[in-house]
Amino acid sequence: MTDLTLIGAASARRRATLIGSIAVLLWATLALFTASTGAVPPFQLMAMTFGIAFAFAAGKWTYDAGRKGAAAFAFLRQPWPVWTIGIGGLFLYHLFYFVALDHAPAVEASLIAYLWPLLIVLFSALLPGEKLYWQHVAGALIGLGGAALLILARDSGAAAGPTGSLLGYGAALACAFTWSIYSVLSRRFGSAPTELVGAFCGVTALLGLLCHLAVETTVWPADSWQWLAILALGLGPVGAAFFVWDYGVKRGDIKALGAISYASPLISTLLLIATGKASATLAVLLGCLAIVGGAVLAARDLYMKK
Repeated sequence: MTDLTLIGAASARRRATLIGSIAVLLWATLALFTASTGAVPPFQLMAMTFGIAFAFAAGKWTYDAGRKGAAAFAFLRQPWPVWTIGIGGLFLYHLFYFVALDHAPAVEASLIAYLWPLLIVLFSALLPGEKLYWQHVAGALIGLGGAALLILARDSGAAAGPTGSLLGYGAALACAFTWSIYSVLSRRFGSAPTELVGAFCGVTALLGLLCHLAVETTVWPADSWQWLAILALGLGPVGAAFFVWDYGVKRGDIKALGAISYASPLISTLLLIATGKASATLAVLLGCLAIVGGAVLAARDLYMKK
């Protein structure tokens, strides 16, 4: 390849990584918005928020169909592994997370579940054309340490959750493996268009509804603010985030995205501090520094000259 081609490819990779990083920003608002949804049970919230994401995706498909006809839906014709990975990744992650929170303390469940960025960095070495260097592992480990500091500091004054059980800890670990495997395999099936994520959201919403009807009692939002929080979830951290993440892991630097993902608990904590729901402490400062430093180290290939 010519120098211009290489420069263009590197630029496109950086752009895709930045787009994927938007998901991290959106996921950082998850805790804040979820806390504003009142007493809506988890599976019902899953059905509502993923349903919102699907509705907007379906609106775009309808618009495209008006211009292209039936050809606009050709992207839905994908091999079964693509559907299995997409639906399994979105639905099973949330299913395992709900089980983990029901059977283990929130702090411990969150710490275990947040192994997924590190696992993405490690598993990416199995992908064709990807190489794993010391800075990727070191950056992800530093970020993991920073995330642990933030989660422990943020939840140190919280009420005690359920007593930990093997089921709860196992479900939290399954969260980490589910999302990391989903992300890495999405890169493996990189030819599948990002539009397909809308269909994954639709099926996830349906599965969430079935689980809700089976094990929960319906509780509707109590006021307009709770409805707005649910809408914000469906548009942002449970909607657009999955589309930009799919684009990023397929076309960007997946190892850098894994390490950068530890910025999510950082930004989440800063938002909670800004809204008076958490306090600024030395542990928070150290956690922030560790996450930023780890991300800079792991993503050095994006800004270092070759």
